[in-house]
Amino acid sequence: MMGTAVMLTAAGVLFCLVTAVLPGHEAEAGADVAAPAATQVGATSPAPTSPAPPTESSPAAETPTAAASTTTAAPQPLAKTTPQSASTTTGTTTAPSAGRIQPETTYKGVATAYAAGDGNGACLFGPSDDLMIAAMNTTDYESSRACGAYVRVRAANGVSITVRITNECPLPCAPGQLDLSEQAFAKLADPKVGRIPITWSLLSPHASGALSIRYKTGSSPHWCGIQVIDHRNPVARLEVRTENGWRRLPRTEYNYFLSADGSGCGGAMRITDIYGEQLTVDGTSLLPNVAQRTRVQFAPH
Repeated sequence: MMGTAVMLTAAGVLFCLVTAVLPGHEAEAGADVAAPAATQVGATSPAPTSPAPPTESSPAAETPTAAASTTTAAPQPLAKTTPQSASTTTGTTTAPSAGRIQPETTYKGVATAYAAGDGNGACLFGPSDDLMIAAMNTTDYESSRACGAYVRVRAANGVSITVRITNECPLPCAPGQLDLSEQAFAKLADPKVGRIPITWSLLSPHASGALSIRYKTGSSPHWCGIQVIDHRNPVARLEVRTENGWRRLPRTEYNYFLSADGSGCGGAMRITDIYGEQLTVDGTSLLPNVAQRTRVQFAPH
């Protein structure tokens, strides 16, 4: 019995040794161990020397977000090219103008009359069927600064009218004097009177369409004159956009802003009224003697 048991034990040991060295069993055991090892290395090993794939927290993953931000920002300049948006954005960036004619101020003077003809005058707005116009005395005309202003004129009898300044009344017209068209004067008094005392003040009418831009005859990329017409409030300043930023143009007595070297001609411009409101206009063409209507207008006051 003891001999038989020893033989069986020896046979079992021999079987285990043979089984352990079989190739199929070794490969299967290696696969079972390798998978957990790879998972553990990925979680605890130092960062690899080669770039890691993008993750939500890596800079590479943030790149799409930055690109989306740039794409969102791109439409912003489009708001500036829309005149109304520019007007709203820049309407309160400057101080009111300090010209002679001030809002909410009443002036005393006299009214006379002249034959207005086709309605054109020193402001060079051109002929007009609306002859409720007036010529401002040279002092208050202020080198065409008064051009286009709407003025409420009141006579001593209480009758009042509204006229637009389109002309200059030279000496001997005194400060405060308005030379009304014959048609306008007739609404205040008998034209035979010829001269009456008045008071007048600046008006910012509510009913008004968009303003227009006109380049002077002879304008080119090398020289240009720019005129603003149909504006609700008097224009205090006009600037053109150049490579070096906004450039203010000087104003002439005949109501054009000049760029003597052509800077900004045909480009964007910024127009400021006497209340300090700014309107930015893009997209005008360098077309001499053509009134180009915009989509903007100064706010009423």
